[in-house]
Amino acid sequence: MTYPDTITLAKGAHKDRSDGLCLLEAVAWFAGEPHSDHPACVSPVLAAYGRSLNDALGDDSRRLLIPFISVLSRTAGDGLDEARGYLALDWIIRVYTPAWLDVAGLTREARALRDLRCISDMAAVQDARPVVLSAWDAAWAAARAAARDAARAAAWDAAGDAARAAARDALAPIVTQLQDSAIILLSAMIQPETTT
Repeated sequence: MTYPDTITLAKGAHKDRSDGLCLLEAVAWFAGEPHSDHPACVSPVLAAYGRSLNDALGDDSRRLLIPFISVLSRTAGDGLDEARGYLALDWIIRVYTPAWLDVAGLTREARALRDLRCISDMAAVQDARPVVLSAWDAAWAAARAAARDAARAAAWDAAGDAARAAARDALAPIVTQLQDSAIILLSAMIQPETTT
C-alpha cells in the first residue's frame, strides 16, 4: 500500500472508512483491525497523542503523519510507554510552554524552562516543579493584566473579526513551529530508547 497516493487523513473520528480516516483509524485499517480510533495494536500513550495531534493539524500538515501508520501499529505492549510519557512531559515543559511564554513577553520564565535538564525521570520532574510553578504564576499574572487592559479598552469587541484575524496571523508562525515540533516528538516517542 502506498500511503501518499491512497490515504487522506481527516480531522476527528469517523463512523466508517467511507466517512474518512484519522491517523489512528488508518492504523487500525493497516493492522486489519475493526474500524476504530482506538486500535489495540497501538501503545495507549501514542494513541492518545496521535489522536490529539491528528486533530490539531491542518490538512497539509496532517499528511506528514501518514508515514507513521505502519510503525504505530507495532507499539502496543512494547514496554516503552513510561519513556514516552516523559518525552511528552519534557516537550510540554521545555518546548511548548516556553514558546508561548516568549509570545507573552515572559522571556525570563521561558528561558528558565528551556534551561531545565531533560525531564526523563521523577527526579527531574521534582527538580523542575518550582520552575514550572513560577512560570505558571507569571503567566497567570500576565493573563490577568491583559484581560484587565482589554476590558478597559474594549478594543477586542470594537475591532471584532479583524482583531481576531490579526491575532491569528501574528500567532501563525509559532503555531506552525510547534506543530512541526509536535510531529518530530511523535517520531521520538515511537522509539524513545534511541532519543533519551
